[in-house]
Amino acid sequence: MLRGPRHLLWASVPPAAALAAALLSSLVRCSLLEPRDPVATVLSPYFGTKTRYEDVNPGLLSGREAPWRDPELLEGACTPVQLVALIRHGTRYPTAKQIRKLRQLHGLLQARGPGDDAVGSAGSRDLGAALADWPLWYADWMDGQLVEKGRQDMRQLALRLASLFPTLFSQENYGRLQLITSSKHRCVDSGAAFLQGLWQHYHPGLPPPDVEDMECGPPKINDKLMRFFDHCEKFLAEVERNATALYHVEAFKTGPEMRNILQKVAATLKVPVNDLNADLIQVAFFTCSFDLAIKDIKSPWCDVFDIDDAKVLEYLNDLKQYWKRGYGYTINSRSSCTLFQDIFQHLDKAVEQKQRSQPVSSPVILQFGHAETLLPLLSLMGYFKDREPLTAYNYKEQMHRKFRSGHIVPYASNLVFVLYHCENAKTPEEEFRVQLLLNEKVLPLAHSQETVSLYEDLKNHYKDILQSCQTSEECELAKANSTSDEL
Repeated sequence: MLRGPRHLLWASVPPAAALAAALLSSLVRCSLLEPRDPVATVLSPYFGTKTRYEDVNPGLLSGREAPWRDPELLEGACTPVQLVALIRHGTRYPTAKQIRKLRQLHGLLQARGPGDDAVGSAGSRDLGAALADWPLWYADWMDGQLVEKGRQDMRQLALRLASLFPTLFSQENYGRLQLITSSKHRCVDSGAAFLQGLWQHYHPGLPPPDVEDMECGPPKINDKLMRFFDHCEKFLAEVERNATALYHVEAFKTGPEMRNILQKVAATLKVPVNDLNADLIQVAFFTCSFDLAIKDIKSPWCDVFDIDDAKVLEYLNDLKQYWKRGYGYTINSRSSCTLFQDIFQHLDKAVEQKQRSQPVSSPVILQFGHAETLLPLLSLMGYFKDREPLTAYNYKEQMHRKFRSGHIVPYASNLVFVLYHCENAKTPEEEFRVQLLLNEKVLPLAHSQETVSLYEDLKNHYKDILQSCQTSEECELAKANSTSDEL
């Protein structure tokens, strides 16, 4: 059981005092939970892939189970007949690697000399001393696992989607749900939590059974789709295992923007600047985000940074995502062709079944993966592409960039394809239409900025990917003496 610092003293105080302490602790925590906390609000938009879903959808803070309906969603004569959703796992713990770095930083703070615990002008201890005493509650066993908040993310998303598309998520269709997942436990657990949310939708107030006992069964593991990057030799050789592939990330870590933050943090925490590096600074920033996302508290780690620091650290995170998962290298996105084609195979089958006046065999397909699953696919489709590549040297020029990972793939992010059948269509081509939603908002088409497309037009636009992108060829290692495709 995880305990705060005051809880450690309870065994030695009388019951009445313990109760008073509990009430005080509760009041303090309630103040930290306040969603309008100024520091949390200032830093929250800059946490990159560690961003809370509700920070991308602020309306959810007032009612996270209430279905907000985008006014651009089709209705009337057009009826949804299939939904294919690609969903990132919910809020998770830090990885063991991140926890070890945090432990290293915490050790530096605890190793400061006696004279470093100075008292400020207002009589308060300095921030370094406060952080040295702040409980380090993260443990190696947590290693990226889904937290209760992450399960809540999924349950609430299920309730909203089921309310938004009631005919697709009808109880009659429950047994025909098709779920697949990455093998990572945070994704498997996310799929299970989503099913529990649907159970709550169908049976309010009744506790859900084990996922294995549900009519639709548990999600099936399929890493070739959800972790396609692990199965692409070209990506593994040229990006994942290539020491120079993330050149711009490493160069930015030692650039002027990060040097300024290093010097500032060293002075604030009263530790030698040579004992710090960009990785430790980044893990301190992420610890602020983890404490906020997992425990709904604003920890002292947040006080280390201001909004200008946050923008620089967000850019550092976005550089990594850009060069490793986005437009930095062509193979990043082309490795996701199999997943893209799989989505359209589902849509094709639904169109064919409707044309034959047959029921759609899989009205809802739910796929649980990672930010690393969604970003390459969105890049493949042409979304969030800036005119100039993100580099270590154009931070100021990219202040208004489109590629901001926290606004694209926060925890629980979702890309949804909705296929509609439209009555009274003038031509067979106009009978089927498609809309895309990103994080429950209609996503305009990358090539036209329209909010809806005829299905055949969408297929024609992506004809090259659907017909010519063969994973076996795309992921085949290039022969010796080939040149890099760096942008």
